[in-house]
Amino acid sequence: MQETFGKALYGWGNDAAVPKTGVKLVIIGGVAGGASAAARARRLDETCEIVLLQSGPDVSFASCGMPYFIGGELTDRDQMAVQTPESLRRRFNIDVHVNTRVTKIDTDNKTVTATDETKHGSQTTIAYDELVLAVGSEPLKPPIPGIGRKGLFALRNLQDMDAIVEWLNDMPNKCSTCSEYGTKMHAVVAGAGFVGLEMVEQLMRRGLEVTVVEMLPQVLGPLDIEMAAIIEDDLKAKGVNVVTGDGIQEFMPFNGNEHGDDPSTVVKLKSGKLLPPAQITILGMGVRPDTKVVAEAGIECTHRGHIVVNDYLQTNKASVWAAGDAIEVLNPIVGNGDKWAVPLAGPANRQGRMIADNIFGDEKKMRKFKGTYAASVVRVFELIGACVGMNEKMLSAKQLPFASVHVHPGSHAGYFPGAKSVNFKLLFHPTTGQIWGAQAVGEEGVEKRIDVVSTAMQGNLTVEDLAELELCYAPPVGSAKDPVNIAGMAATNVLEGLVEQVDWKELKRAASLPGVVILDVRNPGEIEKSGPLIEGCNAKTINIPLDNLRARVGEIPADTERIIVSCASGQRAYYACRILMQTQSAKVENLSGAFKTFSRVSERV
Repeated sequence: MQETFGKALYGWGNDAAVPKTGVKLVIIGGVAGGASAAARARRLDETCEIVLLQSGPDVSFASCGMPYFIGGELTDRDQMAVQTPESLRRRFNIDVHVNTRVTKIDTDNKTVTATDETKHGSQTTIAYDELVLAVGSEPLKPPIPGIGRKGLFALRNLQDMDAIVEWLNDMPNKCSTCSEYGTKMHAVVAGAGFVGLEMVEQLMRRGLEVTVVEMLPQVLGPLDIEMAAIIEDDLKAKGVNVVTGDGIQEFMPFNGNEHGDDPSTVVKLKSGKLLPPAQITILGMGVRPDTKVVAEAGIECTHRGHIVVNDYLQTNKASVWAAGDAIEVLNPIVGNGDKWAVPLAGPANRQGRMIADNIFGDEKKMRKFKGTYAASVVRVFELIGACVGMNEKMLSAKQLPFASVHVHPGSHAGYFPGAKSVNFKLLFHPTTGQIWGAQAVGEEGVEKRIDVVSTAMQGNLTVEDLAELELCYAPPVGSAKDPVNIAGMAATNVLEGLVEQVDWKELKRAASLPGVVILDVRNPGEIEKSGPLIEGCNAKTINIPLDNLRARVGEIPADTERIIVSCASGQRAYYACRILMQTQSAKVENLSGAFKTFSRVSERV
């Protein structure tokens, strides 16, 4: 077995065959994929020539940290540049050209043409033996009237970051609108994705009032709506004006005066609503691959512009490889060659490293990129939202069968102070138990649980395996039954037919049907404090606390055909279902997510 590992597999080390020599490697783009490919290439081959071309002045920078610098959580500007051209030259002997934009790729003659953007009319042609495309993505800027106004910013690089900070610092000197509409400056964030919500938090941290506008009916599209609602409710509680289900129609000058001294912008929504004048607007409407020059070279791209690569990250042109945000990769969850685009830093880094391995390793033993599982996380104030795999929208679009469970356990042992609720959703195949994806929101321990599920998915484990995972436990940091175990157990109960479920989206419709009883097994004091589960809809609701259910089961009408059971978070309702399924002739179902999930989104359905 040992011969399948290390140098024996890839032909490296002191006993390896003579490596390729004289290879000229040209890399277009730095940051994650390109810089990783360059550094790995040098570690593998000290003789090769490596040329890295970067369109901006920064070759490798902390793009994911930019919102936190804008908000002041990060204060050292120098640390935002992970590697400089000078440091890459000194440490890795890489020939770095910044402010250099590639204008043409000739794959027949194996050359690229580039211009130095600091020198007018400059142009150079560079030959290559192997070419790596790490061209990344660019912010979407839809053709909305007024989108070119001053004070509107996308956030792609450190220059954008610096411009936003400078604008924010200078705005109090320019803004007459602030005194007219209040003492605080107002910001609009267009788009409620990961970066958009990070910017919402950081702008609030700087003391601005913030409106976030999202065309979708929810914030954070990668999450399902009931999970995103937890973050949306917290945003509103923090004073953020959240607008969902509405798009931007126009960016208009304040008081209609395009040439006035006040550069504030009035955002007009498609619904006709006008937002208060904004002194700064952040455009977070998504990204698209920056592949115009790539496509012009005859390198195959999808209809959305993503570069098509094979399992080894090769394009359709010989000696041309691609990594990062601009490529389409395998979706290993669906399999059967299904592909998707996942613009994340982690996969980009690994892809760049793998390309270097495949260029300089044994051609007969090349590494395959197995695809991306889209493990993602965001912090929004005190809450963490994380997800991996596919959500309901994706599964429905591909017509894949799925079931889901919602659980709400604590982040650590309940008797130890400080435990926080982990709101956890697990999606799985209803007969095989294959894990489709997971989502979690809470203040503590969220990303840890999603990382566990991501690892399980990559190991082809099922929900039954999740129930059996052995995970760390000590009262301050975990529970004897970890939230991942609990979700796996709940899903296994569904798989094995120990309980049937009603999705929260179906409750109102189901409750209005004849012969249906909604059984709430919370204690009366809980209902008085938190409110009833459901009102109206001609619903017949009965409250029998779980501990009294066996003695009071006769209170359920004899002609009941269907009993839908709920509690606060789902555990007691499951216990009640097991009692009723063994004693009642009516169909018994558990409300998935129980009161805790349904109460957040009941007005949205």
